[in-house]
Amino acid sequence: MNRASALAHPNIALVKYWGKQAGNHNIPATPSLSVTLDTLTTRTSVCESERDRVEINGSLVSDKKIEDFLVMLRAAHPLPPLLIESSNNFPTNAGLASSASGFAGLLTAIDAAFGLQMSPSERSIWARRGSGSAARSVFGGFVSLEETNGDWFARSILPMEAWALKVVVAITSETAKDVGSTEGMRRSEETSPYYSGWTESTKSDHAAGLSAVSHQDFSRLASIAESSCLKMYALMLSSRPPLFYWNGATLETISAVRELRNGGVPVFFTVDAGPQVKAICQDTVADVVVERLSRVPGVLRTLVCGLGPGAYVD
Repeated sequence: MNRASALAHPNIALVKYWGKQAGNHNIPATPSLSVTLDTLTTRTSVCESERDRVEINGSLVSDKKIEDFLVMLRAAHPLPPLLIESSNNFPTNAGLASSASGFAGLLTAIDAAFGLQMSPSERSIWARRGSGSAARSVFGGFVSLEETNGDWFARSILPMEAWALKVVVAITSETAKDVGSTEGMRRSEETSPYYSGWTESTKSDHAAGLSAVSHQDFSRLASIAESSCLKMYALMLSSRPPLFYWNGATLETISAVRELRNGGVPVFFTVDAGPQVKAICQDTVADVVVERLSRVPGVLRTLVCGLGPGAYVD
């Protein structure tokens, strides 16, 4: 019986994408830039079964995104019914990119179990069709998702060992978000008066971010990443009805990060579609950042991650 297991890590976008192009292939409206994390993991196994079954964190679920993804994949590859078992060591659907690591791991496991022999770029394209950010979790370190030769897939731009950074994640809620990213993106595109400005400015942010990473310019990357994050939230808040992903502790944590930086600590923040704050810092100051963020009222716990590898067969 064909079976395989894969390990994948979530990624944190520094230059965000929020919005999709028209069509059925889940193509982002803008390029993006991210870092893949090492401590947070999704383990996914697949094997032949009498019918499709999906278990996430030990519970049998009905997941339309996975069902639609399998329909697309089977149109290109003759796959049998599958038992898919996936588990995370971090909160699911709470702004920590669980769908990114989930689909990157799922595609990697299917590719290995059934000998599809996909290249990393092909795996990135297929993972993107399940979740846009999953294209980036196929690769490790600093990763760019962009259009190349008429298709959208990710590529590694700086290996994980090349720049000694840490990501301190401040968990401010364990609860799944009320509005998923796909629905949130659709709402922003259809209702925000700022959507076209967002897509145009993000293209220049992406180019500037690539340059900052290539020169390992921490200060410049900090400015680009924080600006991209706040522009995305301005877009969300201008949607109708507005999208509120933050809570009070999110704002307090952002203020604490800015306080640290004003005091000379090399750190900056970013937040995805959820209430968790990610503080990116030089590895030498990670303990200082953890100590300060742990004292923010409403922060439940902190997680410390380094830069991690892409999805691989376990």
